[in-house]
Amino acid sequence: MTGFVSFVSSGPGDPALLTLKAVDRLGRADAVLYDDLSSGPILDHARKDADLVGVGKRAGRPSPRQDHVSRLLVDYARTGQRVVRLKSGDCGLFGRLEEEISALKAAGIAYEIIPGVPSACAAAAAAGIPLTRRLTARRVQFATGHDVTGALPADANLAALADPTATTAIFMGKRTFPRLAEKLVAHGLPPDTPALFAESVSHPDQSLTRHTVASLAAALSSDPGDKAGLILFGPLAEE
Repeated sequence: MTGFVSFVSSGPGDPALLTLKAVDRLGRADAVLYDDLSSGPILDHARKDADLVGVGKRAGRPSPRQDHVSRLLVDYARTGQRVVRLKSGDCGLFGRLEEEISALKAAGIAYEIIPGVPSACAAAAAAGIPLTRRLTARRVQFATGHDVTGALPADANLAALADPTATTAIFMGKRTFPRLAEKLVAHGLPPDTPALFAESVSHPDQSLTRHTVASLAAALSSDPGDKAGLILFGPLAEE
């Protein structure tokens, strides 16, 4: 008897931003394996008798190994249960989805992927700005701010990231952004390029601050903080 796994995107954290399909799958799941940023009120949509298992990974904190998370998914599904793997934002963006899918395929377990609101889109909406602009920002690019070791990726496409006509979103990049900004300026990005620093997007303690790339790099050098943060820069609309 084999169960089924639903990879459910929880969005940035506000339960009101869950899709109808996400709420449906949470309400029918026998077990929910959730990330840290997907916890809280979002789990209220799960069945009262469902197993709730925290498997989130956060930078600089003790976290479950990825192979352990994948094994849990397989083990739960092999008992015939309906399993939700709850991931923050959109689960296809920097969420280690590929590794977990590979484990399910190897075990012959069926799955589905339910998309959600990426935190970059939620941050722009909260700031009241578009991610694209008809004359000045015809391209949007999402990039991770760290590699598997937590360092700035050595193979980052700096020429693309330094494109002043693109809106760029850097995920998980608070600690590496000062070094990244230095490299981007060296590749031609004006240091006064507008930047938006978003923390705890869509949560009650949400914080949105306007910067330039240079001023944000300086601020994060002195105090990166411990909240989940996202960085947007490029031809952002003015307030």
